[in-house]
Amino acid sequence: MKKKDLGLYIHIPFCVRKCAYCDFVSFRASENVQNAYFRSLLQELGEYQSLGNTCLIRTIYFGGGTPSIADPIQLMRILLLIRDHFLVAEDAEITIEVNPGTITRENLKAWKQIGINRLSIGLQSDNDDLLQTLGRIHTYDDFLAGYRAARAAGFDNISVDLMYSLPGQTPEMWMNTIRNLSALGPDHISAYALSIEEGTPFAKKYGTPEGAALLPSEEDDRKMYHDACEYLKAAGYERYEISNFAKPDRYSRHNMIYWSMGDYLGLGLNASSYMNGRRFANPADLNEYIRAVPKLSARMRENEPQTKKEAMEEFMFLGLRRSRGVTAKEFKEAFREDLEAKYGKVIKRLVRQRMLTFEDGRLALTDAGIDVSNAVLAEFLL
Repeated sequence: MKKKDLGLYIHIPFCVRKCAYCDFVSFRASENVQNAYFRSLLQELGEYQSLGNTCLIRTIYFGGGTPSIADPIQLMRILLLIRDHFLVAEDAEITIEVNPGTITRENLKAWKQIGINRLSIGLQSDNDDLLQTLGRIHTYDDFLAGYRAARAAGFDNISVDLMYSLPGQTPEMWMNTIRNLSALGPDHISAYALSIEEGTPFAKKYGTPEGAALLPSEEDDRKMYHDACEYLKAAGYERYEISNFAKPDRYSRHNMIYWSMGDYLGLGLNASSYMNGRRFANPADLNEYIRAVPKLSARMRENEPQTKKEAMEEFMFLGLRRSRGVTAKEFKEAFREDLEAKYGKVIKRLVRQRMLTFEDGRLALTDAGIDVSNAVLAEFLL
């Protein structure tokens, strides 16, 4: 029997210091707490070993938090157990998220030895004042040293995360970051607009009308995005998703699983999963998660599968984020229904408004549609 492709996400919630904009489940923790957490992760992984009979692991992603502060021995134990329980593809993409302030030659060597083959480095900006505003623990020089050390260590698949529309940032400052980074030649670049999330220090400071006035204008936000798209295209990067750019054959294969509604299993605190049409998530409280570990795998069977309506909506929401969009053929294969019969009126209206293109059976966002993508995607609610 052919095994089903599966991606694994492993959440490492620990940080040196939580950033001022971050609303992810992450925190500082003692060595004892970290050790207890990793024991629970290994136990949770063991609860899913029956999937090894039916699944082929295509991607493994250590996210956080700051996974790069974890003892590489802990990561090695996880990867060894994964290989004990599952068949892992020979060319599996194995990523670790990295803060530039935590890169050492010793860590790079260890990550390479245990099979990690892709780094996702959170630079965010090349401006040290902006990094300080964000609450980052690194400087741009730290990033440069770490990036060059990673290349010297043999990592040939490096992604770098950037943020724009930051407090005090101008379009000129942003493009300086884009130029400096693209000159280094990372294989993949993610560029996200700052989002003010409830419950964060940034929400207190910038979540009011007075605070919002300290952020770049909507016009500058859109200028930053489009200028970056234009520059990166000329530099050889393909925008394959609204916020993601890659050199040929360097798409994030793990993220492509999310956007194409492939199966993935999330392990660890607050991690989300999508398996066989079912969505489920782990507890966000550390103690609750540790207590619940022996029962977590049951959710694969207990959770109700998505309805056809929910699956169609999600297919459109996620698929239209990709530059290639979605095709009528894919929709037909997934749902045995005709795309135009289901969404014809919406498609015609949005094409007429130049928010979408629909050519040769392929539906995709235009640049104007990307600028108001949340509103456009909401039109596909049934």
